Amino acid sequence: MPEIRVETDSAHYSVHLGSGLLQPQAGASSLVGLPAKASRVIVVTSPEVERFWGESLRRALGNGIPVNLLHVPAGEQHKRLSTVERLCEELAALGADRDTLLIALGGGVIGDITGFVAAIYMRGIRFLQVPTTLLAQVDSSVGGKTGVNLAAGKNLVGSFHQPVAVIADLDTLRTLPVRELRAGLQESVKSAIIRDAALFDFMEANLDAVLAGDSAALERVVESSIRVKAAVVAADEREGGLRMILNFGHTVGHAIEAATEYKHLLHGEAIGWGMLAAIHLGESRGVLPAADANRMRELIRRTTDLPNFAATTERLVALTGSDKKKRSGTLSFILPIGIGQVEIVNDVTEAELSAAVAAMLAEVQAISRASGVEEPAHAG
Repeated sequence: MPEIRVETDSAHYSVHLGSGLLQPQAGASSLVGLPAKASRVIVVTSPEVERFWGESLRRALGNGIPVNLLHVPAGEQHKRLSTVERLCEELAALGADRDTLLIALGGGVIGDITGFVAAIYMRGIRFLQVPTTLLAQVDSSVGGKTGVNLAAGKNLVGSFHQPVAVIADLDTLRTLPVRELRAGLQESVKSAIIRDAALFDFMEANLDAVLAGDSAALERVVESSIRVKAAVVAADEREGGLRMILNFGHTVGHAIEAATEYKHLLHGEAIGWGMLAAIHLGESRGVLPAADANRMRELIRRTTDLPNFAATTERLVALTGSDKKKRSGTLSFILPIGIGQVEIVNDVTEAELSAAVAAMLAEVQAISRASGVEEPAHAG
């Protein structure tokens, strides 16, 4: 069973990856060394995830510690401060204290919300990530970023708060809808493009096996993606420099999510479109060879059938101005310069960004025409 260490200035912990980790004989509690002084365990999950994995987690934790469950409905639209306030009130009603351990059982939304609650409740309590989606396993569960959305943009309120451990059980991916699995793979494509050419080559050659659920191929992709994230986070925990490369595709991707009110596309699908815009920009600037750009586009398109959506160039460009990566009025943009290589630039003009977004939207419209589906009315 792979164990990947995450070493940051504020915390050191392990990501446990494998199959059967939530089975009672695996002993989830022994994996993370839950201390005897834990007053109680409170699991935050969605009703859907609880149905599949709630009882497995309870059995794996054993009978020595009281376990309570709190629910958050599925969907990005619930990733708001109102949900955080409700959860904090429920923690207080349960008598949660500084020795309480929170467990995030679910996807990225559950992990981000639970981590933020853990960061602020009683000024900080411990929490464990148990990601049950591919996207959460390869990306959001690792690195300590927590937070919620505002109407103005994604993840604008949050905190850095590292988990005590991450338990990524590959068996949980079997209960994922196919669309969720494919969308989550876009974060692995991102990891490959920014820092791991060998992973890119592997995904090119073995994508059919990965999509078919081949356990060895899937474990290779998940492990390599986590190692990319762990290495970057270790070098730059609080996104002062290098960690910004993990935002490849996210500047435009987050704008797409905001423009569509977080309802039409899955996160990975929006990031797929955002990466295509960034690839166009890199190619138009002459820093990305055409051959590499074409390989990137092909892998992104093979990984996920990116859905069309409604938005205007002007609206998307305006929404990038609300991105949390903007500093001193300057928006940092991650440009691909080769497979396994990106650069952080701060001089992308509005005209360049508009051209890249327009090129991406032209492909969206082409998908609409090819599918014979009438293009939806523009949002924004």
